[in-house]
This record gives sequence, structure tokens and C-alpha cells, in this order.
Amino acid sequence: AWNVILLRYFNPIGAHPSGFIGEDPNGIPNNLVPYIAQVAVGKRPFLRVWGDDYDTPDGTGVRDYIHVGDLADAHIRALDYLRAGGESATLNCGYGHGYSVREVLDTVSRLNGSPLTVREEPRRAGDPPMLVARAERIQDLLKWTPRHDDLDFIVRTSLDWERKLLQK
Repeated sequence: AWNVILLRYFNPIGAHPSGFIGEDPNGIPNNLVPYIAQVAVGKRPFLRVWGDDYDTPDGTGVRDYIHVGDLADAHIRALDYLRAGGESATLNCGYGHGYSVREVLDTVSRLNGSPLTVREEPRRAGDPPMLVARAERIQDLLKWTPRHDDLDFIVRTSLDWERKLLQK
């Protein structure tokens, strides 16, 4: 019988701090932060914000964003755990708290030094107001402690990556 760890990703974002690797430059981003970073550096003309009337502190959706470096570390810890004879498990891989769309927009605007062009749109069907991991189990079982749980750091690595792509 095999023992396996299933990691349930929340919203992986960011890039390696060295700027060596990041989001696929040819793909369309599938979550908020890389999309906003592309708007911030002028690669895209605007950002659509889907809904501002959710039951959240500022009315925009809240998500648990996890830096890709912490996600990679979770994978390594899962392998170490299994090699040491650990049992199979399914674990949420997130920080256990979220940021709203507006908080992320404000952070990108501040770090980029200029406001972003935003288009407010109605909610998309099926989007929950809040999606945040319960992360206690991954922290306990794998002895995993995130190192990059800082929105400024995450956004800065995303912006640096997008700026590097523009220079190529």
C-alpha cells in the first residue's frame, strides 16, 4: 500500500525572489495577483473586479493567497514526512487567513507607485465571498511554518517578475 499526501492548494502566487522563475509569461493568469501585476506594468489595460457587494469587510471577495516558495516548501516537507513513514493525509495548503481584492489592489498600487485602471463588474455566479484554508493540520503534521506570509513581499516578487519579463 502506498502512503500519499494530497495538498489542497489555495491561491498560489508570487515569484522566486531572485526573479529567476515566475508565472508562465505566455499564459493568461488564473488568479488575481499575477493579473494585477500585468496591469500594473502596462501589459494589460485594466483589471475587472467581479463584485463589490459581498458580505466581507470591504465588499470584495477574500481569498487565501500562498506564496509559491511556501508551497514548494510544503511539498518538500510532505515528501520528508512520507519518507519517515508518515500516514496518508489530505492537507489544506494556505495561510489560514485571506486578503480582499481591494486590499491586494491597494498593495499593488502602493508598491507600484501608481493607481491601477479598474472596471467594476457584477459578481460572477458561484463565487463565494470568502475562501480561506484551515491550515492548522498542515502546520502540525508536517511541522510547516510559512516564511513568506506577507502581502507586500508576495506582491513585490510578482511585480519584479513582470518587470523582468518586459525587459526581455
